[in-house]
Parts: sequence; C-alpha cells; structure tokens
Amino acid sequence: MPRPSIPLLSRDRIRDAALALIDEHGLEGLSMRLLARRLGVQAASLYSHFRTKDEVLDAVANLLTRQVDTSGFDRGWAAGLMVWGRSYRAALQAHPNAAPVVAAGAGERSDFLAMADRVHGGLVGDGWPPRYATMIAASVKYLVIGAATTPFGSGFADDTQVYLDRYPNLVQAHRIGRHAEEIDADSFELALTSLVAGLEPLHDQLAQRSGHEGREPQPTRPAAT
Repeated sequence: MPRPSIPLLSRDRIRDAALALIDEHGLEGLSMRLLARRLGVQAASLYSHFRTKDEVLDAVANLLTRQVDTSGFDRGWAAGLMVWGRSYRAALQAHPNAAPVVAAGAGERSDFLAMADRVHGGLVGDGWPPRYATMIAASVKYLVIGAATTPFGSGFADDTQVYLDRYPNLVQAHRIGRHAEEIDADSFELALTSLVAGLEPLHDQLAQRSGHEGREPQPTRPAAT
C-alpha cells in the first residue's frame, strides 16, 4: 500500500505547527482554519485531535512548560529558584509570542501543574510556609513573564537627537538598542538574584520563629516567697 503523500496527523504535529504559526505571526495568527492550511488538511480533521483552539493552546503551553528545569530544588530553595527562573525565562524567550499563553495560568494543563507542584513542594519542603511559597512563586513568575513579554533594551530610539534637548538624563539611551540582549539578560539576572538574596534573611527569621514555636514549654521557677 503506497504511503500517504501527507504525513498522518497527530497531536504533537498539530501542536508544533500551532507554535510555529504563533512564532511567525503572533497569537492573532493562529486559528483552526490557518492551522489546517499549514498542515495541508481540512479544518475538520483537527477536531478529532483537539476539540477547540484553546485545547491546542494548552498543548503549546504544556510543551513550553516541560522545558523548564525544576531540579534545582534538590539543592535547596535558593538554588531551586535560580535554576527555575533562568530556565523559565529561556523557554519563553525562545518563543516570546507564546509567552501570554503560558502567562494565562495553570487551568488543567498537566505539565504546568506539575511544574507548579514541584516549585511549591520545593519551597515548603525547605521551610517556607505555604502562603509565602505561593507569593514567592508568583514573584518569580512576574519577573519571568515581564522579561519575556516586555524587553527593556529594545524600547529606545537609536537617534541621540531625540534625547539631547528635552531629556538630558537619557543622552546615552540611543546606545541601549545595540546592547539590548545583554541589558535584558543582565537586568533579569539582577532582579532574580536580588529577589533571592532579599528572601534569605526572611527565611532565616521564619525558621527561627518556627523553631521557637515548636519547642516544648520550659518549666517556670516558683516565685520567690
């Protein structure tokens, strides 16, 4: 029997084609009709694999989340946050147009939930109360999503005349664009390391408080008569 001229559809193939469309044209460039055209099939063929476009986006989010490294928590909460934050940014930086899909949240996305579970467990397991673990994870996510969706270094004009007359404190801003990637990377690193460094004394404080609360009550001496 001759092989089909068009490769058989699969969930992975549809997902990868969707990510390619998003990379090329942004989220507005993805529709089931355009996705079917990219794959050389009829749109109806997609629905036996994904019921809706949202399910395709969930698959894309799971793919990107799967590339995020949470193994650093084996070495403690601080190392875990550094490894997680850096790899999270790298995964989204490779596909910035898809970052809003990941930023939308966990929902029922299995890989996203697995990542969130590992991060939360790593923090709580190393002494952070659950409420703090939630806030810390959210803080790192804010850094990552912001870095992936709103690069700072590329936002300035490269003409020095724009700044000379009205913005004297920005007379070097025209040079930022030439070093945009370096500035963005270094700025994210500064933010992440500063966050972790700032959390360390709080972690120690909470650990001491927990230690005091967990001690057996000491007997009191009878009052002098």
